[in-house]
Amino acid sequence: MADRQYFHFTLGPVQGFVAQARRTRDFWAGSFLLSWLSGVAMAAVRRQQGQIQFPVPPVHYLDWIEGKGQGQAPRQGGIPNRFKSMRAQVPAEFDSQQVVSAVREAWQALAEHVWRCDRLEQIASLGSNTRAIWDRQHASFWDLSWVLTDDESETSVLDQRKNWRSHGFDSAEGGVKCMVMDGWQELSGADKPGRQEKEQAFWQALRASGISGIGSDLADKEQLCALAYVKRRFARHFASFEATLPGSGLRLKGWELSPSVPSVSYMAAVHWLEALLKQGQADELRELLQQAQAVSAERNEWDTQIRCLREAVPYWDASQAERQLLALDGNLFFEHVQLQPKAYGYDPQRMKDWRNALKDFGRQHPDLGAPSPFYAILLMDGDSLGSHMSDQNKQGLISNALLNFTHGPAPGQDGAVEGSVPEIVERHNGFLIYAGGDDVLAILPLEDALGCAAEVRQHYLNCFKHSGIPTTISAAIEFAHVKTPLGQVLGDAHKLLDDVAKDGAGRDALAVRVWKTSGMVLEWAQPWQVVLQGGRSDAPVVVQQLASRFEQPVPLGSGHEVRFSSKFFFKIEEHFAVLNPPDAKSEPILSEQEAQDLLAVDFWASADNRAHLTLAEVGPLIQPLLEQCRPCKRLLDKPKEAWPRSKKLKADGALLVRFLATKGLEQGDQR
Repeated sequence: MADRQYFHFTLGPVQGFVAQARRTRDFWAGSFLLSWLSGVAMAAVRRQQGQIQFPVPPVHYLDWIEGKGQGQAPRQGGIPNRFKSMRAQVPAEFDSQQVVSAVREAWQALAEHVWRCDRLEQIASLGSNTRAIWDRQHASFWDLSWVLTDDESETSVLDQRKNWRSHGFDSAEGGVKCMVMDGWQELSGADKPGRQEKEQAFWQALRASGISGIGSDLADKEQLCALAYVKRRFARHFASFEATLPGSGLRLKGWELSPSVPSVSYMAAVHWLEALLKQGQADELRELLQQAQAVSAERNEWDTQIRCLREAVPYWDASQAERQLLALDGNLFFEHVQLQPKAYGYDPQRMKDWRNALKDFGRQHPDLGAPSPFYAILLMDGDSLGSHMSDQNKQGLISNALLNFTHGPAPGQDGAVEGSVPEIVERHNGFLIYAGGDDVLAILPLEDALGCAAEVRQHYLNCFKHSGIPTTISAAIEFAHVKTPLGQVLGDAHKLLDDVAKDGAGRDALAVRVWKTSGMVLEWAQPWQVVLQGGRSDAPVVVQQLASRFEQPVPLGSGHEVRFSSKFFFKIEEHFAVLNPPDAKSEPILSEQEAQDLLAVDFWASADNRAHLTLAEVGPLIQPLLEQCRPCKRLLDKPKEAWPRSKKLKADGALLVRFLATKGLEQGDQR
């Protein structure tokens, strides 16, 4: 046997664990726990003198897992769920089963810690076989695959040989199902759906148990399986978690984690809250706070850290009304909640008083308006990077570039690029869910998502600039109404990225969808060289620039002002229907220049532009909009001028401009 072998390992199901979420906190928890388990596997490899080749874990991350961490504790998941270790057997005695056992034992130890801390044994007697359900689900969920090989060049061996694996439990579960993770039985053990006495007694007793945070962690009528329960509750108890794994002797220790992850409602209201704090006087804000706290005393967002909100508060003092306003339940700010208080668990009269207080404030500050009910999910993934990983000479370069991309430069690292994904997301007022390898997942305010995606892309390109490895990164942005089920948005983001940005637009591209309560209302995608002004990586996003001219006069060099109007955008779909060929094989009725001229005339006649502009000045303003409305596909070996462009104009580009400008608010949505 060779004195050096190569160990390949992966765990899953990734999407089955992460994407099934009702709250942003579930989403973050799934990503964090997967990363933590991957770290446990790495620590188990390192314990046997193995050396991790890819991906390189963040500095000191494995030390934190083993209770030796120093400095700032990890907040997000930062390790992909798949890695390869070199020199995994030193000498020829590496035990793969120790790594597999470490992952399973770590998960069950954490689950048992949550069971004890939440005193579930006292509640279990009210259910049917609750402990058996708990043990079964935690013992059977993870599907682990590994390969041990002597050949260093077998970099794809795990994909080819999935025969060495530890299977999860495949049998269908009975009883009432979990409200978060589809197909798994909820913990009370009820046989059939409905308001069964035992089922209700179990969950009511748990909510009334007085355990720290249980009131906000477990919503009324919410029923969870064992897996979803640990996702929801582990952050409350992670700091006190300690375990020694029997199979490997590995010692694990948790660290302090804030359970606060901004809700979708809170994230949608971020910039409205910022404006409220800046416009309101101290006595006005105190009055608002008093009315809001009468509706709900919950301070679910107390630890939420959003950059623009921190900067809007002069002193980050718990006694300040501004500070306490920022801790409010995000639902309170939206009209659809205020008009249906019972549906959201609020007292109708107190909600009416709160709504009237907001109306009074709005009359004193008419520029405030109403908060947009839309937020953004940003998902990004490197393009074709896996094809370079088969080249052993490139693996070290890729690992260092990705570590620099997601976590910033290590101390003393040569050729490092300043910055990191967490810093970029924080600058754009977002919350980072996950950054590991070439993957990024974040939740942001509507206003900041496009700019954040563009800056992350530029950072990615900078990290690989001197590596000699040609790679790019694609992005998907889902703008979603707060009433759209989060799981639906998360599941769709991966399809949008893979099918539309990568396959449809040719990679190095951005794809966007907008979801209203009625469903998806637009889909738009373009290569980044079209998305960004002049195709420059450091240039502004064109559709965002166009949105700034919507109903807001923008000065031209001649001193005149120009703006787009609702009337212009309402009619643009009608114009495109006339301009577009009847089918894919036909040629357009009008040339590109003729189409531009026709729209220029309509634009010239809207929003009083005729009074400020000549018709000749209008054309250059219309051309960028038309370019965003004509889909094209990037070809790797061709210049932009040679990329195939659709013969049809799609109104989605113009509708996206309108959506960004109005923030999804229709006329009459103001208070």
